[in-house]
Amino acid sequence: MAAAWSMQVGGGCRCSFGGRRAASGKAVRRLPVIRASAAKVEEEEKVRLGESSVAVSKLGIGAWSWGDTTYWNDSEWDDRRLKEAKAAFDASVDNGMTFFDTAEVYGTALMGAVNSESLLGDFIRERKEKGEVDVVVATKFAALPWRFGRGSVLSALKNSLGRLGLPSVELYQLHWPGLWGNEGYLDGLADAYEQGLVKAVGVSNYNEKRLRDAHARLKKRRVPLAANQVNYSLIYRTPELNGVKQACDELGVTLIAYSPIAQGVLSGKYTPEKPPTGPRGNTYTPEFLTKLQPLMNRIKEIGASYGKNPTQVSLNWLACQGNVVPIPGAKNAVQAMEFAGALGWSLTADEVEELRTLAREIKGIKMPIEES
Repeated sequence: MAAAWSMQVGGGCRCSFGGRRAASGKAVRRLPVIRASAAKVEEEEKVRLGESSVAVSKLGIGAWSWGDTTYWNDSEWDDRRLKEAKAAFDASVDNGMTFFDTAEVYGTALMGAVNSESLLGDFIRERKEKGEVDVVVATKFAALPWRFGRGSVLSALKNSLGRLGLPSVELYQLHWPGLWGNEGYLDGLADAYEQGLVKAVGVSNYNEKRLRDAHARLKKRRVPLAANQVNYSLIYRTPELNGVKQACDELGVTLIAYSPIAQGVLSGKYTPEKPPTGPRGNTYTPEFLTKLQPLMNRIKEIGASYGKNPTQVSLNWLACQGNVVPIPGAKNAVQAMEFAGALGWSLTADEVEELRTLAREIKGIKMPIEES
């Protein structure tokens, strides 16, 4: 999307990502790297979205890149990428990450794109043919300027359900605030909830005031606001300063974090000499990546003491904030299995704060509003 935000930093931490602790209260060090066969997330380890009835895995998967030819996939979609996305889905399920987030506008902009909802629906159907699969699906309503009233939400939702091939979804979100008509959109969410087309409702990219207003309006209909999906990572911590994280905690709304590893930058695979290509290169420039190196070096050092890589440390750091479900995007099975290694252990509070302090030194990043 066209809008952009400047980076802000700050906030506290509260570790809660399935970590094991010694009697002294310190995290047990040098835990083994989680393998595919050992990363199953049991039902009791799932987290509930807000005050809804929907429980999700502690780590979800974002499906923005599936089918996309605008931002991802080098502006083209082909059979190889399709097979890799399917493998990412299967590996995610096999490793206990059964919460998938998509949207009606993912993979629809240019010729050659394939709608992400349709792909996810195909993946679920193919998986079910091999046996029972229990996944949680979230999708989103695009608040386009020509859409008016609560009926537009129901109409868009039914189209999404058709592409997904599902009678209902667990979570339906307003993708961003509309230029107008937001009260009608919220009423549409409540209507969908009451009609049993969704099990929970949420918003995305909502600031504190809009979040509180949405919560209050839905509460009048006795519909809980389950989630607010926002850009949140170790190097983009705006939710900690703009009141969104605090409001989510206060209202009982789960914060779903998109771009939790900053579109791959926190994986450590990009350097000043090798920046990301495509649109990401406009944000993560060689100058920015130079400033990032001290933080990345420390992430690597801390990760080595746990047998973890930077991606896993960065995801774990985010989940340590509490009331946060990260949804990194998996383009292939290798990435999905890597994400699973963020589960089952926890950074210490001192390590969480040390990384936050180092991140405060990084200035000058500008982030697009839409990156899930």
